[in-house]
This record gives sequence, C-alpha cells and structure tokens, in this order.
Amino acid sequence: MTSGGAPAQPGPARPGASARRGASAPAIAALVAQGALSAAETVAAALDMAEAAQAELNAFIVIDRAGAEAAAAAVDERRAAGLPVGPLAGVPVAVKDNLATAGLPTTAASRILAGYVSPFDATVVARLKAAGAVVIGKTNLDEFGMGSTGENSSFGPTRNPHDRGRVAGGSSSGSAAAVGAGIVPLALGSDTGGSSRLPAAFCGAVGFKPTYGGLSRYGLFSYASSLDQVGLLGRSVEDVAAALGVMAGADPRDATSFALELAGRAVGSRAGSPAGAGQSGGTQSGGAPAGWAAAAGDLTGVRFGVVAELSGEGFSQDALASLAVARAALEARGAEVVEVSLPGVALAVACYYVIAAAEASSNLARYSGMLYGQRVGAERDGQEPVMRATRGALFGREVKRRILLGSFALSAGHYDAYYGRALKARQRLTREMDAALEHSSALITPTAPGPAYAIDEKTADPLSMYVGDVATCLANLSGGPAVSVPCGAAVGSGLPLGVQLIGRAGADAALLRLAAELEVALG
Repeated sequence: MTSGGAPAQPGPARPGASARRGASAPAIAALVAQGALSAAETVAAALDMAEAAQAELNAFIVIDRAGAEAAAAAVDERRAAGLPVGPLAGVPVAVKDNLATAGLPTTAASRILAGYVSPFDATVVARLKAAGAVVIGKTNLDEFGMGSTGENSSFGPTRNPHDRGRVAGGSSSGSAAAVGAGIVPLALGSDTGGSSRLPAAFCGAVGFKPTYGGLSRYGLFSYASSLDQVGLLGRSVEDVAAALGVMAGADPRDATSFALELAGRAVGSRAGSPAGAGQSGGTQSGGAPAGWAAAAGDLTGVRFGVVAELSGEGFSQDALASLAVARAALEARGAEVVEVSLPGVALAVACYYVIAAAEASSNLARYSGMLYGQRVGAERDGQEPVMRATRGALFGREVKRRILLGSFALSAGHYDAYYGRALKARQRLTREMDAALEHSSALITPTAPGPAYAIDEKTADPLSMYVGDVATCLANLSGGPAVSVPCGAAVGSGLPLGVQLIGRAGADAALLRLAAELEVALG
C-alpha cells in the first residue's frame, strides 16, 4: 500500500507475530513472563516489519538486528532460569536518534554527527532496558529536533504510514511512524514544542509529554533546555503509562529531574486488551504500574476546559469536528465541559520560537568542528574559517535558520526586545493556564490544525509550519504534562486526527487516567 487507508502489515508473519500484533506493551510482557511467547519471537517479528517497511517509511536511521536479537535472547534466558524479567520483558521499542544509545549511532539526523557511536545510554534508555524492553533501532527525526514535519533530516523525510505522500509529523517522525505502522507498541521521542504529540496525532498514536523534569534528560541531545523533555509514543495510553512508570524518577546526572509522583498510576485499561494485560508490572526507579483497573466509565464531577482561542479560526473543519467528538464522548460519561479563555495564546508561537531558537543557538555552539562533531577543512586553514566551513556545510537549512534567529534575539541591543519579552509572555501564559486548571481537571484542544500535510507542502513557507505548534507548545512553555489521543479521521482522506489534554504540573498520573477514560469512550 502506498497511499490512503490503514497501514500495511508487511512481510511474512513469524510465530510470535499474531500474539503481539495490536497487543499492549504490558500484555506482551505478561505473555513473555508466562512463557506463552518468547522475547526472541516478538522481537524478531518487529525487526522483520521494520526492515520490510523501511523502504517506504524511512522511519529508522539504523535497525539493530544483531543487538536486539542478543538482548531478546538474554530476556528468555533469565525467564528460563527463573529470574525476574522486568515489567516490559521482551517488548520491542524504538528510540529517537537524539537519545544516546550505547553501541549505536546517535546522530540527531545531522551530518555534523555522522559516524558518532554513543558509548553510553541515556538514563531513560537504560531504565527501559533494565525493565526488559529491547531496543530494535534508532528512529529518524528533524535534525536536532527542529521541525514539525520530519522532512528536515539528513537521512531524508519520514513518510506517514497511513499515506506515503504525507509527512509523519515532527520532530519525532520515525518513532511515530514506527508505532503507527504497528512495528513497535512503544517508542521514545523528544518534545520541545509538541515533537511527540504532533506526529502521534498525524500517525494515529498516543503521544505524551511529561511534566518538565519528570523524566531525566541525561543523554538527550539539547535543543532548547528549558523546553526539552523526553516524549513517549505508544499504541495506547496503557503503553505510555507503563513506560512512564519504569522511566520516571530523579536522576543525579540531571539537576532538573525530580521524583514524579505516580501513586495514582492505575488509570484504566484499554478496551479489548488481551487477558493478563498489565500483570507483569514491578518496581523500578520511580515505580512501575502494578496493574490496570478497568476504566470507571463515569466522569461525573470532572470538568474539562475547552480553550476558546484554540477551537475556531486557524483549525480545519476536520480538527474542530474531532474536538466536538471528544467533547461529546466526555459529556456522555458525565463530565462537564466548559469554555475557558487563554488570551496569551495569541503570543504563544512567537514566544516559543524566540525562546527555543535563543537556547538552540547557545546549545549548538559546541558543534563547531573544534571539539565536537565532524570537521570541514584543515587545521592550517585557521579556526574561524574551519568553523564557518563546518557549520555551513554540515548543518541543515532549518538548523541554520533557528541558530541565526536565536543569535539575533540574544544579541546586544535586541535581548530585552525579543528574548526578555518572550520570557515575560511565557510567565503570563503560564499564569493563565494555572488559573484555568484551578477550575478544570484538564484543558482540551485539537492537537494539530488538521491532518498530516503533504510532503513539501510547508517547505517553501516555514512560518506556516511554525503556527502548527500553537496548541502543543503551551505545555512546553508552562512545564505541565500533555497527551494526544487519536480521535477520528479526516473526511475524505481518512487520515488520523488527535485531541490533546493538558494537565497541572506534576499531575501526570491523573492526566493519563483521564486520557485512558477518553480513549475508551472514543472506542
């Protein structure tokens, strides 16, 4: 299949393929722990699908068959020896290529890091592995996370699994495509302004950004340090919650991390989950879900706030219809849905891009051909010519654009006018969101202005791409958690749509509980 419709299931099926296809991550782990399914089978099936789909989707930068098969075999050996195998035993996962992964290339999809192989694991990757998950490969992305379409990669664009002529969204394009195509039930991304939630909506997956500091950023290549967060993409809210449970927790190597409270993490199970789902949970740093209670089905007394500024102009009829469907589903379960106003939304995109670009210009200054990254030119040419040549040749157009914008915003004579004002606008918007969340359990918005764009549609006009972050960047600016849940499809094209829930900082478990209720209500 090359366009339209549901994602194809490429390649011949292995023995474990039917058992794992469509199953949640905890359900797969439960089958592996029980001996009903081997880790080797489920990982081999995922590897086969990844390799078969790669030519069409370009979701992966590297597929690590040898490493994944060895890790899966180790899980099976532990189970056979009667040793604990972990709450995500044998679950195949994909990792965005801006997260350090030991022994594998970690390039952030940039020519300037070509050939770099990480000697260590990012904290979140290490914790996933410790929980028994198996990394099958590194996924494609917009270079250094800068983009909303997945086209700004030195490895070429990622294609949408539902229509190969459409983008997968960005910047976590490969992770979203891998989940949306059914290759893996769970993937890691990053989220600076919506980089996990936007592609999740485009590809029909769940995308989650935790509270800032809820997941360690150690080993995540920096883009905009005050906005960056590790993101999670899964087939269901259950998958995301299970991964959050094993990865959350303070990390001494990341001073911004903290012990996220997950006491209320049993947030409901997805309707139709295989028997035994969620029974493999255990304890990890931050705690892993011990099980999933059935969704309560009653949201009486729960209030959701529809953001007025994000429910009209600027959003397609498809996006607004999706929001209306979600609203009706919540109200049918007894929830109260009210309209709230956030006047600061008018400043959100400009505020976000000034802050992100300013911090990026500082963070990416290290890639100069001197100490970090590849080098263009010889030492005898002199430091400045080598730095100019290196950055000019090896950074992509979008990265250069944001570095220039950020350098200008931080320059003498412009700092107060741009960066300083953006920080003040951020504080104002955060106060407005905090005030709205005092009276609502969550805010609800469309995730994106519409379905996935056609490839090259936004290339000539990057500003039209930037405004697509208007809903998702709110949670990054405020620091609170946000989750995108699949909600319907666009009329005519059948492309996936998503709605976003935004919660209070630190209330990640409560937000996921509400997202699980919405997921079940939507069917």
